[in-house]
Amino acid sequence: MNTNKENRVDDQKNANRDPISGEHGSHPVGTGVGAAGAGVVATAVGAVVGGPVGAGIGAVAGSVIGGLAGKSTAENINPTFEDSYWRDNHSSRPYADPDLAYEDYQPAYRLGYESYDRYERTGQEYKDVELDLRRDYERTHGEKGMSWDKARNAVKDAWDRAANTVKK
Repeated sequence: MNTNKENRVDDQKNANRDPISGEHGSHPVGTGVGAAGAGVVATAVGAVVGGPVGAGIGAVAGSVIGGLAGKSTAENINPTFEDSYWRDNHSSRPYADPDLAYEDYQPAYRLGYESYDRYERTGQEYKDVELDLRRDYERTHGEKGMSWDKARNAVKDAWDRAANTVKK
């Protein structure tokens, strides 16, 4: 049985601490994805509006703003907690194949909770984006992982958990 001290130690391990400041909520992947995406868009807009100088200014401003947005999004769904949850619970899910390990399902779970985070802001529901998710899954995991037919339930399960977990 975990004591309060053990719980605090577990929380510290999974707190996504910033490596420099030690603050909670360091999400380098979310921050990086946001920065890259916004940086590309702002570079293009800056180039059209202000030429090469505008492109440079747009890239910097877009990356900073996108990084902050990406960090905020990543704080809504903590990938460390989600991975731990699914690692502990995947085998109890009704669709789980006992011959497959968590690592077989992990890309599907990740796609589910990350996609919820991405699409939820646009007001889209799972049924609206399932074909896009299938295409994404098959492009990145279809040949080397389980088929979409096996992954679909795990993707939906992780999407639903994210929908019930995210603070609105």
